[in-house]
Amino acid sequence: MLKHLITMDMIVLFNFFGPEMLVIFFAILLLFGGKKIPELMKGIGKGIKEFNTARSSLEEELKEGMKESEKKKIKEENSEA
Repeated sequence: MLKHLITMDMIVLFNFFGPEMLVIFFAILLLFGGKKIPELMKGIGKGIKEFNTARSSLEEELKEGMKESEKKKIKEENSEA
């Protein structure tokens, strides 16, 4: 599961390489313990899923609003002409 969470793009973006990643991994292991890490990852996954759902919903609402605005604008232009 951790393999899917941390991608090479993230590692390169934050300039984390071998030794730094090992230190971070062991720090997380010490802080949360082996039994809590799956729960932590599950919670992070749920949070990301909720964020993406909210983002998609917002995008749809914005697109609908833009379509409605364009329809009103066209209707006003046609009524003026």
